[in-house]
Amino acid sequence: MATKVLVTGADGFIGSHLTETLVRQGFETKAFVMYNSYNKWGWLDNVNKDVSGQFEVFSGDIRDPHGVLEACRGTDIILHLAALIAIPYSYISPDAYIQTNITGTLNILQAARHLEIQKIICTSTSETYGTAQFVPITEEHPLNAQSPYAASKIGADQLALSYHRSFDLPISILRPFNTYGPRQSARAVIPTIISQIASGANEINLGNMLPTRDFTFVQDTAEGFIQAMLCGEAVGEVINLGSGFEISIKETVEAISKIMDRKINVVEDRKRFRPVKSEVERLYACTKKAEKLFQWNPHFSGYGGFLNGLRETIEWFENPSNLASYKTTHYNI
Repeated sequence: MATKVLVTGADGFIGSHLTETLVRQGFETKAFVMYNSYNKWGWLDNVNKDVSGQFEVFSGDIRDPHGVLEACRGTDIILHLAALIAIPYSYISPDAYIQTNITGTLNILQAARHLEIQKIICTSTSETYGTAQFVPITEEHPLNAQSPYAASKIGADQLALSYHRSFDLPISILRPFNTYGPRQSARAVIPTIISQIASGANEINLGNMLPTRDFTFVQDTAEGFIQAMLCGEAVGEVINLGSGFEISIKETVEAISKIMDRKINVVEDRKRFRPVKSEVERLYACTKKAEKLFQWNPHFSGYGGFLNGLRETIEWFENPSNLASYKTTHYNI
């Protein structure tokens, strides 16, 4: 298989880690970043020195079919991660989620079909399942959109699968469960907790503490993308990536505060709660399919792996230059 890989959403959290990993493994890599007048590349501006300058950058807008087609030229594989992902913001601006997540995916599919791309990995989310009806959640679990974000991702997934069935486009859908790690935005719960504590707060603001999540360390997620893109048997399949371990938000706060050696009080901030019927109460992945198809096993698995991942994440956030990028006193929707 040819090795020039396009990563959309490369300026984001998972995308920047995936770009780093691809470069380190010897893949020729093109990073699609969101155009801005400051010529900033998001988290790619902060990659390690061994990766900096070792990848091509294309600035554009995933919603623009002409720019997407141009970005895809000369590449063999597309790892499509570009998306709007913050659930609370999807309540406010649902149109933006349809345009970015569904129309953006359509643009990738059309370009891939036109250019006869060898492999396309589309990124889904565990939020498409909604609150678990059974655990662990297999890929056969019913889809249940409990937010406009989840609905947009279900739409994008189904559109991608329809292109596989209609045009034999070589597509796989990866469905990561809650990825965490260095460089994650404060719209996610783990960096929200860590950044508030690291900034010196003894009292932190959070939303609902009861839901459980299957937190997956970002390096495991990145490895899953690469293994899936090299696996011919993954074509046409929807595949979960998770840690095989669930923990409540309350227990996550306790684990973080223990590692950081801080006693804190948690204030339940009502504006951080989802609407009752929109809250996903439980997520816990079955990853047997990923293990069977491409021998994927997370290195940061189980409670011990989760603690190791938290330590790496906390170490990154405790660096003052990294923490300075976060407005810890403001709620990031």
